[in-house]
Formats: sequence, C-alpha cells, structure tokens
Amino acid sequence: MARSRSSIGRSTLVSARFSSTASKPATLKERLAELIPAQIEQVKAVRAEHGKKTFGPVLVDQLYGTTEEGIRFRGKTIPECQEQLPKAPGGSEPLPEGLFWLLVTGEVPTQEQVTELSKDWAARSAIPEFVEEILDRCPPTLHPMSQFSLAVTALNHNSAFAKAYQDGISKKEYWGPTFEDSMDLIAKLPNIAGRIYRNVFGQGKLPAIDSSKDYSHNLATLLGFGDNHAFVELLRLYLTIHSDHEGGNVSAHTGKLVGSALSDPFLAYSAALNGLAGPLHGLANQEVLVWLRKMQSKIGEDASDEAVSEYVWETLKGGQVVPGYGHAVLRKTDPRYTAQREFALKHLPDDKLFKLVGQIYNIVPDILLKAGKAKNPWPNVDAHSGVLLSYYGLTQMQYYTVLFGVSRAFGVAAQLIWDRALGAPLERPKSYSTAAIEKMFKGKQ
Repeated sequence: MARSRSSIGRSTLVSARFSSTASKPATLKERLAELIPAQIEQVKAVRAEHGKKTFGPVLVDQLYGTTEEGIRFRGKTIPECQEQLPKAPGGSEPLPEGLFWLLVTGEVPTQEQVTELSKDWAARSAIPEFVEEILDRCPPTLHPMSQFSLAVTALNHNSAFAKAYQDGISKKEYWGPTFEDSMDLIAKLPNIAGRIYRNVFGQGKLPAIDSSKDYSHNLATLLGFGDNHAFVELLRLYLTIHSDHEGGNVSAHTGKLVGSALSDPFLAYSAALNGLAGPLHGLANQEVLVWLRKMQSKIGEDASDEAVSEYVWETLKGGQVVPGYGHAVLRKTDPRYTAQREFALKHLPDDKLFKLVGQIYNIVPDILLKAGKAKNPWPNVDAHSGVLLSYYGLTQMQYYTVLFGVSRAFGVAAQLIWDRALGAPLERPKSYSTAAIEKMFKGKQ
C-alpha cells in the first residue's frame, strides 16, 4: 500500500516551489489544492502500468516483525530537515510548522508561509467549553494519555468532515473537510495538553495562546516553560523528530486504519493515541529514565565503565531488556537519538544523566551483541528524550507520552489528508494463524 509521506510523487512535489518574490505566498490549503490533481493522475498512471505486477516477496518472518531500516521525512534526513526548514527568530532548531508543510506538500516552505501557518493554528486553538469541562472533571489519577484520548474524541462534536459526509459530499471533495479537521486537531492539541498538565500536576490557570508566537513556544508557555529559551528550542526539535515514522508503527498505522473507515480525523487520532499509550510504543521513554535513575542510585553518578557493564548484564540476566535499545524497524542508531544527543552536547554537556547516557551508548551495543539479545543493538529515540525533558524541569514522566502524542498528530494528519485526496480504500489486512502458516508450507522447502 502506498504511503503518501514517503512515496507519492516525491520528485514532482519537491521540484515545484514558490518564489519568495510572489506578491502573496500560497496558504497550505491552496498549495495542496494545486498538488492534488497531478498526484491523482500519477497514481492512476502507476496503477495502469504496474497494477498487475508483484510488489515483492513477503517472508513469514515479516508477518511477525519487519527488518527495514532508515527514517526520512519526504525523502529528507533529519539533519537535512534541521538545516533546511525555517527557524524561529533567534532559534536554531526547525519549526514543526515547517515539517508539517513538508509532510503535506513535499516542499520546504518559506519563512512567511510558516509564520502564516503558526497564526492559523493559533486562531484555531480554542477548545469547546464542554471539552474543557470534561478535562476539568477528570480525576488527577486518570492517566494523562487517557484524558488526552478522551478530549480528542470529544472534538468530533465539531468535525467538518463528519458534517460534510452526512450532507452528502462528493468523494472527490473528501480531502477538504479532512484538511480542516486536521488543522483544527493540531491547533487544539496544545490547549488540551496544557490543560491536562496543569490539572494533573497543579500548575495553576492556563495562559492564553499568543498569536505572535510559534506552535512550540505556545505549548512551552502552556506547560509553564515559555520563558526558558532552551526548553522552547528543545520542544521545536522534539515535535519535529517525533512527528512521523514509517507507516507501520502502531500510532501512525492505527490512525490510517481507522481513517480508512471514513472516521473523521478526531476519531482516527484518538484511536492512534490509545496505541501510543502502550508500553511498547510511547511509554518507552519514561521506562528508560526509570532504568537510568535506578542505575545511578545503585552504582553512583560517576560510575566506571565496568560498573555500568555489570549493571547492564544484571538487567539482561534478570530477564529484562535494556530500555531504549533496539527497534522493530531500524537497524542502525536512530537518527532521532543522534539529533537529541547533539542538542544535549550543545546545551547540557556536563549533566550527569546525559553523561551516563553517552557512557551507555559506548557500552550497551557490544553487550547486546555478545548476549545475542537484539538484531539491532543501537539506541532508539527513547534512549534520550526523557533525559532532556527532565533536565529542564519537566519531571512528570507520566506526561511524556502526551508530548509524543502532540507531535505524532502531524504525521497522522498528513497521511489522512492524502488518503482522502487519493481515494484510499477501506483497509482490510489479510491475516493468518500460525496453524494456517504451518499448513501452507508443510512439505515445502
């Protein structure tokens, strides 16, 4: 199945760019409307020419787990995104607004286009009063991700797509209200996330969104960190690198799958959030931080390599995994880990926990290879993110997945828009039991 973020007419999209000298840059929706017809024709042409060809062999191992590697956003590596995407005035990290534009169009936007997108999201950011009441009535003991999913589901009340579908909109026009819902979804997530944070952790009244600030700056302000420039920069990087991945991960694929039933983006993304809340997906970064702190409490802050190695071996011999290492898809060091490490080297090089993360990076891969515990012994994105957040004072680990959820909406929304624009069908994956697989290959080599 085609994945719009990585494979739909990349060369065509990237080559089409707007000049900064134009009298008025196109809005994201205007640019998307210009791109869709050509992409529809390209999909038709590809299907006409190659539709009856075999895409490739599928191994039984792939039914249980994939072995691909690499991560790019519309063909661009993370370092390329960091270099090419627009930055905030005085900032050095890419703005998530620019990454969303890239995911939707395949193009790097201008500074002006990103600024207008920031303003658009700020204008859409208010959440309905009844959603505020739902969140305010949640007991603080209800997990932040449960509250997050609940609030996003409730936004379906004002879904433009649900109303348009009920009114009999043409299939060719599905992408329009899907785009509007997706923009509303992303725009409202900071207010939802901020309200959850302050309700659960007692941080006082929620400030207003500032239309003159970018998305990450507003989110940082809602969390109480808006005056910390370095933390704002961290959020810009965090939201950018966590926004999307290959389409097979739990949250991204759940959003796509539920969306294929023509559930609106709010319903589709609330389902994605429930997948993200799982320990094997979005909760991994807090597990890393817990493991690191347990290690520090046992062997000290300035432990030798020998002491760290011994602790890692004890973890493995105890039947546990080393959290933050290995990945179901990647077969090399996660470039998102590298991006966060470079941020830490710049902003907190002497932090004890960061030094321990670096020490582990030099020790764990060899141990995992010797133990035969991982096909990929390298660190993933979760090995670093919790350390950075805690350094700046965001220590409430239960909340970390909410930030992941804010970010992942960018990729899921971009996919949903293109799925509706290209008329993607209802997904009905074929499945086989282990007994059926055994029967299928019985007597075959």
